[in-house]
This record gives sequence, structure tokens and C-alpha cells, in this order.
Amino acid sequence: MAKLDALFSAAKAIQEKAYAPYSRFKVGAAIATPSGQIFSGCNVENAAYPVGTCAEAGAIAAMVAAGENRIAAIVVMGEGEHLVTPCGGCRQRIREFAQPQTPIHVAGPEGIRKSFTLDELLPFSFGPDNLADR
Repeated sequence: MAKLDALFSAAKAIQEKAYAPYSRFKVGAAIATPSGQIFSGCNVENAAYPVGTCAEAGAIAAMVAAGENRIAAIVVMGEGEHLVTPCGGCRQRIREFAQPQTPIHVAGPEGIRKSFTLDELLPFSFGPDNLADR
């Protein structure tokens, strides 16, 4: 539970730093790796849509830049009353570094709203193991 609390706190803190002048919809994401490190990212918009970057992509980039390559859990925090699950592209990005049972927690400012496994969000996915036989 402490790890989930730390992930939630990291996602909430980074969400405030999002650059979202066009949509005004800030998203934060925090990733825990098996080593216990936490990496976070926020969405960064650009006037030339759709050149912006999702929060999950930023967190994954920070993780990889630090030399890590496995996601143990992730929290994605959005605004509003609806669930803000990772977009299709980010689900595939997460898939690159996660296992089917990796927990993906979707949060709002009040706390975790719903938890999924990667397999629930991206069933029958294509990933690195599909290329292992080549």
C-alpha cells in the first residue's frame, strides 16, 4: 500500500506541472519499477496538434533514461469525474515494458478510482514476445 500511496503522490505532484494551455486538461503519470524507483511524467501540449506528449510517455522516457526497463505498476491521474485511462498509444507503450498482470491504477484528485491489469486494458496485445521467434 505504501508503494501505491507514493505513486499516487508522485502522479498528483507532476500533474500540476503539466503544460496544457490548449486543452486545459492536465494529466500526470507515475511508474514504479521492480527496483522500487518511481518515475513520473506529465502531458506536454503543442500548438501544432497532435505533436504533444502524453504523461505516460514522459514517465516511460524518464524510466528508460535512468536505465530501467520494467514497469511494476503505474498510476495515471486525470481531471474531471470520468476515468482517464491511458490512450491507445500509451497502452502500447506500457505494453513494451510491462507484463499482462501489471496493475494500472486510474486516479482522480480524491484517490484511486479504478484499477486494471494491462491485459484488461489491452487484451490480445502485440509486444516484444511476438518478435522473439524471428
